[in-house]
Amino acid sequence: MATPDGLFARYEILDITPAVIESLRGRPLDSLLASFGDHRPSVEAVIGVGDFVAVSIWEAGSGGLFSGPLVADRFSAGSKSALIPEQVVGRDGAISVPYAGRIQVVGRRTQDVQTLIESELAGKAIQPQVLVAVTKPVSQAVTVTGEAAPGARLPLSGRGDRLLDVVASAGGVRAPVAETFVRLSRGPVTATVPLTTVVSNPRENIYLRPNDVLTLVRDPQTFLAVGAVGTATEIPFAAEGITLAQALAKARGLSDFQADPAGTFIFRFEPAAVVRRLNPGSKLLGTPLVPVVYRIDMRDPNSLFTTQAFRMRNRDLVYVSNAPFTELQKVLGVFSQVTGPVASAAAVYAYAK
Repeated sequence: MATPDGLFARYEILDITPAVIESLRGRPLDSLLASFGDHRPSVEAVIGVGDFVAVSIWEAGSGGLFSGPLVADRFSAGSKSALIPEQVVGRDGAISVPYAGRIQVVGRRTQDVQTLIESELAGKAIQPQVLVAVTKPVSQAVTVTGEAAPGARLPLSGRGDRLLDVVASAGGVRAPVAETFVRLSRGPVTATVPLTTVVSNPRENIYLRPNDVLTLVRDPQTFLAVGAVGTATEIPFAAEGITLAQALAKARGLSDFQADPAGTFIFRFEPAAVVRRLNPGSKLLGTPLVPVVYRIDMRDPNSLFTTQAFRMRNRDLVYVSNAPFTELQKVLGVFSQVTGPVASAAAVYAYAK
């Protein structure tokens, strides 16, 4: 059987003070800016594997490789251009152009490819002029998915697109902003932040890069209220963020006759870096997340201000312990149930007499 000291050794118990609240304000959070930086992509995109490319070729005169013959009876010079159907850039990084062979296009701008094709056709076509267009820039696209947004694969524009630009192009957010989280994956790195953080902090609205995967996840923020409170249940924040005072109000406050004002606790897992700031000598710093129990005495007048500064976090558990005389109330309740019929019988007997 575990001793009380052994039981408390499993948790870090901290009183909520102004110093603790100030330390919690520096709690490390995921940041898109810190994880990925904010670098605008190159102004001119280059062609990549999988892109769809169309090539148009013009010649200076009729009767060439890509121009029609002269139609004398109609006094027409005939067609002087030809459109090569769009084709997918292969894994070898090239496309096929008649009389020019395989043209390497990956990593090159469209105008560079145009010049390359013109040089390959020089001497074969009549002063060829070439126009290259990327009809479907698959390699320059980002993927938007998740239950909070319509799924889409969207090409990035040459000027660069920020995260909120892409979300708007994908059709916006279906869920409330306060309940939506942004999860950005780029290569092996993934970071998740609340959408409210991106909206309220322009520095988090970073430029997206080709092949980024943007997932919009709906995760309603809630806390659990148990013990001697007016409503013991899971309660949604229903806002961007709430304080402990607001949380207690949502739980309909402390029960007047059952709650112990000195026994209000908040249970939460905190990163080891936060606990190290709060208690450098903690014996629980060997794990990434440390179970922490925050305690506040509601009899202290300063608690009215402290509860308004303490920020609640998703999945927090608020527990209000029962008052010391609650057990006596239970005994008196049982006693009244036993003595009630006897008292009623005595009253009837007295009335009958």
